[in-house]
Amino acid sequence: MTTPYDEALAGTLIDRSIREKIVLVAVAGPGDDDEAVDASLDELALLVDTAGADVVARLVQRRDAPDHTWYIGKGKAEELKQLCLAVDADTVVFDNELSPGQQYNLEKLLGRTAIDRTAVILDIFGQNAHTLEGKAQVELALLRYRLPRLRRGKGAKLSQQRGGVGARFGGGETKIEVDRRRIMRRINKLERDLASLAETRSLQRKGRSRSGLASVAIVGYTNAGKSSLLNRLTESGVLAEDRLFATLDPTTRRLSLPGGEPVLLSDTVGFISRLPHGLVESFKGTLEVAAMADYLVHVVDVSAPDPEGQIAAVREVLEEIDAAAVPELLVFNKMDLEPGVAKELVEQHPGSVAVSAVTGEGIEDFLRALSDRLRALSVVHELVVPYDRGDVLAAVHREGEVVSVADGDAAWTIRARLSDASAGRLSEFVVAAT
Repeated sequence: MTTPYDEALAGTLIDRSIREKIVLVAVAGPGDDDEAVDASLDELALLVDTAGADVVARLVQRRDAPDHTWYIGKGKAEELKQLCLAVDADTVVFDNELSPGQQYNLEKLLGRTAIDRTAVILDIFGQNAHTLEGKAQVELALLRYRLPRLRRGKGAKLSQQRGGVGARFGGGETKIEVDRRRIMRRINKLERDLASLAETRSLQRKGRSRSGLASVAIVGYTNAGKSSLLNRLTESGVLAEDRLFATLDPTTRRLSLPGGEPVLLSDTVGFISRLPHGLVESFKGTLEVAAMADYLVHVVDVSAPDPEGQIAAVREVLEEIDAAAVPELLVFNKMDLEPGVAKELVEQHPGSVAVSAVTGEGIEDFLRALSDRLRALSVVHELVVPYDRGDVLAAVHREGEVVSVADGDAAWTIRARLSDASAGRLSEFVVAAT
């Protein structure tokens, strides 16, 4: 039995029943250098491979501006058609975003499917969504992508559906109108479902904030090693694969820092340059974990071709989800693969650390750095706790970092770093804050 999610995936993107042959196409503008274009195509080739297809050829055209009808020029489109015939390509993938009209015109000319980078990313997300929320987010993004691309087929005029009473006086609805209405109904339902799930997650967040624990979110470019780092730190057994977008659903685990203070550590979906706006919108509920965090651990793959470019891409998405103001700790991962590059990057970014989530090298330095950063954010409170309130003393130790404890005549005088939530709960015992 097929579900609406299966229907949304079917026939929209790459056919995974076979290894399709793909031709990649890019248009380089006046400000794009050859190296940047090649790097972007290399990343697209990796995306295509992750989606389950094989790249057999590439085509690049330099233009001052994209062609309104074909994106590439008409002559280049004819050249692309001959190239597809020569390599027996099934699909053409553009590194640039195509309008519905450009996509339609290209498919008509080429005689084969033409899609863009967004469609490939959606395909990968569709493969990797496992939870109810993850599937709903992916289906919503897919339907938003499909809606403007509904086309009137050959027999559209003959496929009018007559309604009930009075139908004989009107032409009824064309199939495209029925499909559009059906997709809009499904989009509205998914938006309601995701809003309900977001409300549940908000309640869970409030429960966590009442626990007094600081919240730390791991963010970074896709395949930077975020899940591997979470596993190394918490032994959580989160899926960690050497492939793009292996993690779509956030995972939260408890971590004890070197000073003994516990924090909540969350993994997040990986970012990528030019992450489709529709995906950011659909995954906004999931990405809120970064915007609501007390601190971000920004993981960077030092073995990537352009680590600085990946840092910029991640920060761009963080700005889009209103998380740019959250303080971050840069963590350069995979130092076992490129120790020289890792050292150089740490020198260029004062306060950052280098680690290997696989070997464990540098993990202690990372934990100390994170502990120091979080400590600097928290306020030191002075509490006077009567000797008969051992439960309060235990709560202070559990929820914060105790700086000192002094014995008095009838009570302890405790200096401890506490979150605002913890300080509020213990306000009757707080006498000062610095």
